[in-house]
Amino acid sequence: MKALILAAGYATRLYPLTMEYPKPLLKVGSRPIINYILDKLLEIEALDEIIVVTNGRFISKFRKWKRTLRVSRRITLVDDLTKDYADRRGAIGDIGFVLGKRRLKEGLLVVGGDNLFDADLKSFIAFARSKKPHPVIGVYKITRLKDAGKYGVVNMDVGRRIRDFKEKPKHPASRLVAMCLYYFPAASLKLIRDYIHRARKSDATGFYISWLLKRAKVYGFVFGGRWLDIGDKKSYNIVKNKF
Repeated sequence: MKALILAAGYATRLYPLTMEYPKPLLKVGSRPIINYILDKLLEIEALDEIIVVTNGRFISKFRKWKRTLRVSRRITLVDDLTKDYADRRGAIGDIGFVLGKRRLKEGLLVVGGDNLFDADLKSFIAFARSKKPHPVIGVYKITRLKDAGKYGVVNMDVGRRIRDFKEKPKHPASRLVAMCLYYFPAASLKLIRDYIHRARKSDATGFYISWLLKRAKVYGFVFGGRWLDIGDKKSYNIVKNKF
């Protein structure tokens, strides 16, 4: 199994903190955000490589970060060849870029580089394997319904199959939201390429999930514990105080 950390965004809502420094390398406590994600991934025994996709502006910062690591798994950095916000590929575009470069033939676990959570990934992976060949997304139940509109909102049936997905709806119908955490079995990876070719939307992963629901079964796994999404200065300060 391979894991992909999405770290190629430009995080404009965190300017000036991220004008010359990538969001996943901002510190929470004494460690970069990405290190907490790395801890979770390293708990997965079947994982043999962690790929980090970044951009041309920040690739040197990630090379310096990589030299500080002492881990037993292979860490691979991929430059998506963009250098500013206007040229960004977007989350799905970056996944497609990596797939084009690596021609992966095994399951891919995708994690947003700005998501912090304290639940482990073992139960998620076990559930995802039980649903092969169908994709599975990580879901979290937030406290307030009105806050759900900031995210992709999920509706699931009793079998945990996702029946509806709305990206940042004005009137959310559920407190279940997507976490930017996905498991794509090998057989489902070609659908990402199809989406980019046909839909030509490569930014928010939520638009891809909405498209995917019409073509495949997609399941959701609800995480417990804490989940903290770092989107702007306010949420970053909250994370620094709480995580």
